[in-house]
Amino acid sequence: MQTLRFGIVGTGTIAHRFAEAVRNVRGVELTAVASRTKERGDGFAKEFDIPHVFVGYETMAQSDAIDAAYIAVPHSGHVTCTCMMLRGGKHVLCEKPMAVTAAEGEQMFRTAKENGVFLMEAMWARHVPGTLKMLELVRRGTLGDILGVEGKFCYTMDEDEMDHHVFRPEHGGGALLDVGVYGLHFALWYLGRDVIATDVRSALYRGVDAHTCMLLQYADGAIADLSAAILLRKPNEGFVYGSKGYAYLPRFYAPQRIELHLHGKDAQTIETPYAGNGFEEQIAHMRDCVRQCVTESPLVPAADTLYVLRQMDSIRRKIGVVYPQDTAASAPPKNLAAQ
Repeated sequence: MQTLRFGIVGTGTIAHRFAEAVRNVRGVELTAVASRTKERGDGFAKEFDIPHVFVGYETMAQSDAIDAAYIAVPHSGHVTCTCMMLRGGKHVLCEKPMAVTAAEGEQMFRTAKENGVFLMEAMWARHVPGTLKMLELVRRGTLGDILGVEGKFCYTMDEDEMDHHVFRPEHGGGALLDVGVYGLHFALWYLGRDVIATDVRSALYRGVDAHTCMLLQYADGAIADLSAAILLRKPNEGFVYGSKGYAYLPRFYAPQRIELHLHGKDAQTIETPYAGNGFEEQIAHMRDCVRQCVTESPLVPAADTLYVLRQMDSIRRKIGVVYPQDTAASAPPKNLAAQ
């Protein structure tokens, strides 16, 4: 396969960002868009010069016009749209969080395996130069033993946006799934999976979490301090702490600058700009995986996506946020439920 032909499911803000990024990636083109209404689909297609417009998603899943699909609808539609595309033989990049519950995530990866196609959560931050550089510094031992991380992703919606799906339980709304997912992946990258205790505090609004703070304790003594909010602004920043010093990361999950503060040394700044808007690297990574006939990403593997989904299931039970999608089958393993 020389060129990977993408179709976008959805026409919202995140779909626009993806469409802009595709233009900057070699060997990839945007050939279709699927929308619930013809008007939106036609408008999106005109803006990005897309030849095929589908009203509804099933027809695009069965079309020969695309090889891969990017799922850009609200969380609640991820499992249906993803499985539809996978059963149509399409490779899928699905926006984060990949699912509302771990049970949905398991269904999605199972469907990908059954159909022999690629599936990856669009955790774009894992692919950007700043994250790759930070992980390299940690592997080289620049910071010594990693003792903790901090990460805050907190914003506030405008008054005219209060009917947004982020406030609706049926759509998997709330700060945890919307932006807390970044913090949990961030902690996973640098501290691993040996969480032995989780303490959570949350402020609820309309049945979802508006502000959630999480403390994760690890078997080796490390601690992750994470917060997420959709009605509160905090500095969007983070830290990775080690025995030899610490790194300060503006926009912690996808930094374009790393400030190193090592004991006994002058502070050092490492610039790590994006190739474009930050989505290009994950698109190129998926292109390469498909070309190599790899059905699971080595950077964002199924195990990582499912681990974080199980963490979020457990955290929601602690704070009392319940979605219609919750079932007994979505209960996490005992080691997480006991946290």
